[in-house]
Amino acid sequence: MPDIAAYGSWKSPITTELILSGAIGLGQVVLDDEDIYWLEMRPSEGGRMVIVKQSPETETDSQPEPVDVTPEGFSVRTLVHEYGGGAYLVNEGVVYFSNFFDQRIYRQDPGLKPQPITPEVEMRYADGCFDVTRNRIICVREDHTEVGEPVNAIVAVDATGKCEQDVIYQGSDFCSNPRVSPDGRSLCWLTWNHPNMPWDGTELYVARFNEQGRLGEPHLVAGNANESVFQPEWSPESVLHFVSDRTGWWNLWRAENGQLWQLTSRQSEFGKPQWAFGSGTYSFASEDLIACCYTDNDAWKIAMFHIPSKMLLGIDTPYSEMGRGDLKVGDGKIVFVGGAPSLPMSVVQIDLASSKWWELKKSNDLQIDEGYLSTAQPVEFPTENGQTAHAFYYPPMNLDFIGHVGETPPLLVKSHGGPTGSASTALDLGIQFWTSRGIGVLDVNYGGSTGYGREYRKRLDGSWGIVDVDDCCNAALHMVAQGKADPNRLAIDGGSAGGYTTLAALTFKQVFKAGASHYGVSDLEALAKETHKFESRYLDGLVGAYPESQDIYKERSPVNHTEMLSCPLILFQGLEDQIVPPNQSEMMFDAVRGKGIPTAYISFEGEQHGFRRSENIKRALEAELYFYSKVFGFDLADQIESVEIFNLPA
Repeated sequence: MPDIAAYGSWKSPITTELILSGAIGLGQVVLDDEDIYWLEMRPSEGGRMVIVKQSPETETDSQPEPVDVTPEGFSVRTLVHEYGGGAYLVNEGVVYFSNFFDQRIYRQDPGLKPQPITPEVEMRYADGCFDVTRNRIICVREDHTEVGEPVNAIVAVDATGKCEQDVIYQGSDFCSNPRVSPDGRSLCWLTWNHPNMPWDGTELYVARFNEQGRLGEPHLVAGNANESVFQPEWSPESVLHFVSDRTGWWNLWRAENGQLWQLTSRQSEFGKPQWAFGSGTYSFASEDLIACCYTDNDAWKIAMFHIPSKMLLGIDTPYSEMGRGDLKVGDGKIVFVGGAPSLPMSVVQIDLASSKWWELKKSNDLQIDEGYLSTAQPVEFPTENGQTAHAFYYPPMNLDFIGHVGETPPLLVKSHGGPTGSASTALDLGIQFWTSRGIGVLDVNYGGSTGYGREYRKRLDGSWGIVDVDDCCNAALHMVAQGKADPNRLAIDGGSAGGYTTLAALTFKQVFKAGASHYGVSDLEALAKETHKFESRYLDGLVGAYPESQDIYKERSPVNHTEMLSCPLILFQGLEDQIVPPNQSEMMFDAVRGKGIPTAYISFEGEQHGFRRSENIKRALEAELYFYSKVFGFDLADQIESVEIFNLPA
């Protein structure tokens, strides 16, 4: 029989040590002939990013082990747009990658040490493809050599590093997805300009190469300031395809003979916000067959799309989370990164002939009794203006404990980043850390989130700090009304944009009784002045043009209204964060501390936007639990390093 104990005080086997033991991040799948590559982020190695290679079965080894490609001393990560992505490519066994420590491109031939092929100057590279015809890499370059905004361009980099770089396109604020057609004759790419973000509006261009390898006159294929085009891709016979939300949902399209043809017509999303380079939700199995993933009723699905018949044939797998956009097809197989409520994010392979699937690599290999795991439950709840919004609820779950009769559990509401991101349904031990201790979790897809169409995504236009805050508050109150949460023990946390939503909810509403901001925005005006190029005009759409709308910026900045905040707050911050500078957290901490409200501030040397080192991930998770235990008054089952909490009543 389970023991009866107060919610929050349950003894859990899901410790931070367990969560971080062997835990890795997975992303950017690349196929090269029969070989499969992917990228691993390793907290145990200080957040180092390593390319891993899986070779096919052989007669002597039916399942060879994946091997590291990236040697020690290198980390495969680009800082273009600060968020990076698209940090490497492979051609005939030769790996080309951006090295985090100097942002140069390195060439790594099999069995040899990496050698730089770009100069040692302040330039960054991402999102490359290999131009086989001309033995060069075509990629996005971000030039930081001059004062002012960095300059983005598409450049050709000689694969040997012996020739000068050639700028083949420049003229827009941003560009991405340069892709050479299989016949070598054409290049496609995306552009967008301030104040748009790529999920607001992009333009898809195509141009032909001349004999010297330069581009002719660009031709606009699709897109405008109010249409988001995502992932242009060539078919094997060099017919251009792409994803567009011109119908209100990101669907597949085809451009042929000067005409555009809509391939899928679903209220589903075949695309995602392009925060990072190199993501993709579809790939060609043949000229007539596309493997794709898409959202449907709060979950991702994987399918084969037959172009001539326009039939979408589902593939039966347990995976419901593929939103990172890492899907590739080749050599009779689909490879993607996916997860499910009972399965961690993994690199998964599907055999096209049999539809059988298996995991090549898991983000963790832990075996945890299901009696300690809480499963995501989709929730649709009423919110402002007669609308509804979405969330995933994780009830407290621990086979060893139940709560006291008549006691309702604390609830932690999670506000995702972006704010165009979305809550994931994949097994997340960071969420199970809370639920297995008797604290419910509600992961909110507030208005502005991805996965529910352009109209839902646009709810946040001009209303950041209002719609997202209202939805998080209404989500929490909905759970209280359902008898699943204690109204006196409601907490909210979030990182980055989710940190802003957290701070705004704590400041401008009286629903939550505590909160945690992870590298969150407290001063919108300071962010508009100080943030990096990629997001420097993002707030134009979310808040209003600056400085014309300066009053709104001041009005919605929590740091300007701490007199309205009356509940405990803990803040976490990386000291090398270039996206949300440390002064955002420091200003908020000083203001709250000066007001006499219980507060704490923990900063991490060497961390940027998001925490990648094991010791810091551990500290942040445990410190937040410790903080709630003190302000909500429950005992901890484990010994946790204490946190200095200012203004905490004795």
